[in-house]
Amino acid sequence: MANTLLLPRAGGELYAYTMGDAIRFAKHSEPFKGRIAFSAAHVVCDPFADADPLNNAQIDWNGTLAYRHHLWSLGLAVAEAMDTAQRGMGLTWERSKELIRRSVAEARSVGGRIACGAGTDHLVPGPAVTLDDVEAAYEEQVGFVEGEGGQVILMASRALAACAKGPEDYERVYSRILGQVKQPVILHWLGDMFDPALAGYWGYKEDLDAAMDVCLRVIRANADKVDGIKISLLDAGKEIRMRRLLPEGVKMYTGDDFNYPELIRGDDQGYSHALLGIFDAIAPAAAEALHALDRGDLDRYEALMEPTVALSRHIFQKPTYAYKTGIVFMAYLNGHQSHFRMIAGAEGARSVVHLAELFTLADKAGLLADPQLAIDRMKRVLALAGIH
Repeated sequence: MANTLLLPRAGGELYAYTMGDAIRFAKHSEPFKGRIAFSAAHVVCDPFADADPLNNAQIDWNGTLAYRHHLWSLGLAVAEAMDTAQRGMGLTWERSKELIRRSVAEARSVGGRIACGAGTDHLVPGPAVTLDDVEAAYEEQVGFVEGEGGQVILMASRALAACAKGPEDYERVYSRILGQVKQPVILHWLGDMFDPALAGYWGYKEDLDAAMDVCLRVIRANADKVDGIKISLLDAGKEIRMRRLLPEGVKMYTGDDFNYPELIRGDDQGYSHALLGIFDAIAPAAAEALHALDRGDLDRYEALMEPTVALSRHIFQKPTYAYKTGIVFMAYLNGHQSHFRMIAGAEGARSVVHLAELFTLADKAGLLADPQLAIDRMKRVLALAGIH
């Protein structure tokens, strides 16, 4: 059968898999009315650059910017130079600056919304690093993003996590930076499952409720400078608790790639907006679902979102920080880029068995737009593993 291929299971057993029909998602370019929805966007590696792929991989600017236009065309906003773009995991601050500059200009050209990550990743954590150093690093990156005309997403800092002695150090640094910003920012609390170097953020390693209280104190003290906060803890209960404690006017942006449908839908006490890495991979389904939510069609919203959850949980399975591999693989399968090469060689961060399961889950969610193209590309990846 034309739509059947052999896929591997753990241990080397092969089985025949027959694809279903792709879903033809409705396409609306207008912004959503009820929710703000950012997709953190991946970068496309230049596979023909004669450079060290581990330390000096180059970006394919045409492919990278084209993908952002794809997201804007669906009504989604773009969260730029975040962890989905391999920030701090292959994408340096110097290259991030060019990415931010180019993407902000492209957003302006089509009226697309964009917010950009500002952190301290050009400051290498070490015993000599001080809070003053962390503040100066944040000031440099925030100044750059605002200078380019982008909204700031204030990213969590590995250097701050390494040198802070307690909660008061976080309050000091954040209050200083928030006191200087020109427009309200989105804070970003990234759990250590996404970045182990951020363990103990806000001054508490095991007690997330105590850490949340510190974060809330920062927000309340600077509420006029905070548009919202994205939390990526993969714990729906923690997010809902924090959402209900935020000052009026400060938004919750879910970063929970396990529980996003229920958090975005919300309850009788509120809802979360979205700033999600998985939206890069499920953009057509997410966009149509959010338009259905605008219409009050909850059945359609659930029907579109629910099949994507198994795919997302697979892509973000432990080690969670390797999720970028699955995001880029989806773009490859769907023809958004001609190759499956990544910055820092990250295409090798997941097994071929993992990628085969991703293929089936994407198919079951109707997210492989051209089944024959997806089969052809899956076969190329399988061939590299000796499966012919």
